[in-house]
Amino acid sequence: MTLSLFLHVLSVVVWVGGMFFAYMALRPVAAAVLEPPQRLTLWAGVFGKFFPWVWASVALILLSGLHMLMVFGGTSAPHYVWTMLVLGLAMMAIFAHVFFAPYGRLKRAVGAHNWKAGGAALGQIRRLIGINLSLGLATIAVVFLGRAFA
Repeated sequence: MTLSLFLHVLSVVVWVGGMFFAYMALRPVAAAVLEPPQRLTLWAGVFGKFFPWVWASVALILLSGLHMLMVFGGTSAPHYVWTMLVLGLAMMAIFAHVFFAPYGRLKRAVGAHNWKAGGAALGQIRRLIGINLSLGLATIAVVFLGRAFA
């Protein structure tokens, strides 16, 4: 159980912390100091390095979470655990969409030097990562507040 909890929390830190850094620190600076060709190339490279870590985090979060759910007794788990599961699955679905749709468009646009299409793809990624970051922070709040009031 301790190993599952450690892997779960570590994976959440990597994923949600990475989104927080990218959205709140890197994005505003990149937008302020880089022209579209450099900015879009930067983001394609950043996502290329970050997204494999997200895939690993998603797998570990899901596996460790399901393991802990079974330890808690499955259906008798507290309500906040089920809320965490639903929010986590929504986040995973959004990430899969980002990876397979707008991120693919971003990579193709950067490769073709189509900065307008790249900007549109990056804008969609930005919005979806903003949603996922909000869901991730809300999930953390649900877990800790749920435990405090359970």
